[in-house]
Amino acid sequence: MSRYLVTGATGFLGTHLVDQLLAGGHEVVALCRSDSSEARALAGRGVTVARGDILDGASVRAAAAGAGDTPACAGVFHCAGKVSRRREDAAELYRVHVEGTKITLDACREAGVRRAVLASTSGVSAVSRDPSVIDETADPPMEIIASWPYYRSKLYAERAGLDRSGPGFEVIAVGPSLLLGPGDVHGSSTGDVTQFLEQKVPVVPAGGLSFVDARDAAAGMILAMEKGRAGERYLLGAANMTLEAFFGRLARISGVQAPKLRLPRSIGLAKAGAQILERLQKHLPVDLPLDPVSAEMGQHYWYVDSAKARRELGWTSRDPLATLADTIDDLRARGLSWPTV
Repeated sequence: MSRYLVTGATGFLGTHLVDQLLAGGHEVVALCRSDSSEARALAGRGVTVARGDILDGASVRAAAAGAGDTPACAGVFHCAGKVSRRREDAAELYRVHVEGTKITLDACREAGVRRAVLASTSGVSAVSRDPSVIDETADPPMEIIASWPYYRSKLYAERAGLDRSGPGFEVIAVGPSLLLGPGDVHGSSTGDVTQFLEQKVPVVPAGGLSFVDARDAAAGMILAMEKGRAGERYLLGAANMTLEAFFGRLARISGVQAPKLRLPRSIGLAKAGAQILERLQKHLPVDLPLDPVSAEMGQHYWYVDSAKARRELGWTSRDPLATLADTIDDLRARGLSWPTV
């Protein structure tokens, strides 16, 4: 069994990753910024909690390094990040994702860590204006993601990580699609489902999405650590479907009525509408039911081909409908209620 450093261990993906590493008999060191209740809960389960920050190389180095009879961590799972679609957060997203990745991986290499798995996102490449199913060979569509700071920063972070892969320090990038399933206590990934259940999604965008269970994405991260080829990317997606089909499935499972209004297919109209929404958002005292960036993103297709991960890593994913049901059940168990038809 091995000793692993995990950043972002209290996040949605990181929580499931830690669960599975512990279940596999591995020793886990979690880099945590504060002595939060979540960090204390990790410590109570036998996780070594190291105080530090991904932007502080010395603290990362100390967490990853060995001491006495304790060896350095064999690998690092870099899951820490910030989820935001706001264009105003561009500088912070770059700092956390790009600079944080550089600092974290450099510090781990200096500490003697031999292998790193970077949690990226399929959206750095698998997004299109048509319903193409995209694999790892596709170039990033910069003409699309350039205006979305989150995906732009994740692309630069992925490149920075893979550029650091070489003899003695191997880096693999794993790009899950939209993470769903139970356990998203911060609402960082399941927020769109929550919005739907609360009937705050006024229209159905014309595009399509891919999603994957966070538990399966965590398993894919571990498989990448064990079997992934150095310098390679692996995309993880369990289901591709139009947003109309996605909301229809949520409606059948939850009993909430899906929106009846459909947006037109035109990307140009979507961008124009997004610009109008952005201008309105600056002058209205209330939040709009559909933020402008989400409206624009929803007109695109985010379809993923995960054949490479299935072939090279032996990765599998559960029934997508079970993931949707588990997501809804978890939200209900944590106190979310919604009107039904």
